Amino acid sequence: MVSSLSLEIQPSLCSGKGLHPGSAMLGSLLSRLLFLLPVTLSVPQPPCSRCCDDLPQAEAPARPMPEVHTYINMTILKGDKGDKGDKGTPGKPGLEGPPGPRGHEGPKGSKGHAGAPGDPCKSEQSTFSVGRRKAIHSADDYQALVFDTVFVNVPEHFDMFTGKFRCRVPGIYFFNVNIHTWNFKETYLHIMQNEEAKAIIYAQPSDRSIMQSQSILLPLRLGDEVWVRLYKRERENAIYSDDVDVYITFNGYLIKSDSE
Repeated sequence: MVSSLSLEIQPSLCSGKGLHPGSAMLGSLLSRLLFLLPVTLSVPQPPCSRCCDDLPQAEAPARPMPEVHTYINMTILKGDKGDKGDKGTPGKPGLEGPPGPRGHEGPKGSKGHAGAPGDPCKSEQSTFSVGRRKAIHSADDYQALVFDTVFVNVPEHFDMFTGKFRCRVPGIYFFNVNIHTWNFKETYLHIMQNEEAKAIIYAQPSDRSIMQSQSILLPLRLGDEVWVRLYKRERENAIYSDDVDVYITFNGYLIKSDSE
């Protein structure tokens, strides 16, 4: 900025009229100076600045950047269908699904070839049939009816010496006893399982002899014994037979084993 100072001289001073001689000299000098260039005094000024320039600039608050979502219209960019690519590697097998519904029955197949012959049937068996050719009378005590003739004894489960069948194959057995009564004598026997009477064979005294029979089914355990017991001599008890014909028989066989 530049400041200018101008000196204005009154006319009376310039003409010298009515002034003191000293003043006239001063006026003459000043008038000469007027013809010179205007006196200009330039004083350098500091540059212009705002009052807030020296304060620290405050940072502008951070503004979140707006999210930009790109959308591409595939209908515009879609090109022609490409060639089929190579087959990829198979993935891992998935979990087994639930069973589906049963399908329709298929047609009947053709008859197959005959198979090889199987092993022989291995069925358990126990059978006996024995007889007595001699007549017998009761003794003072109970006695087992002993037999002297063997018809069948497979596989020898019947003991001819004791007159008892011993069970070796547990199961259900059939037993049968046939006897011939004696005239005018009582016939009184029991089919025994171990020491327990299971069935009776009885005939009253008569003038005629007859054939009597008794049958029974018994479940036997291993080691059980079945036999025929003659009643003791409290009565006239007897069974008839002779050496020609067999009148007395005892039979038994396995029907069904427990293992079947």
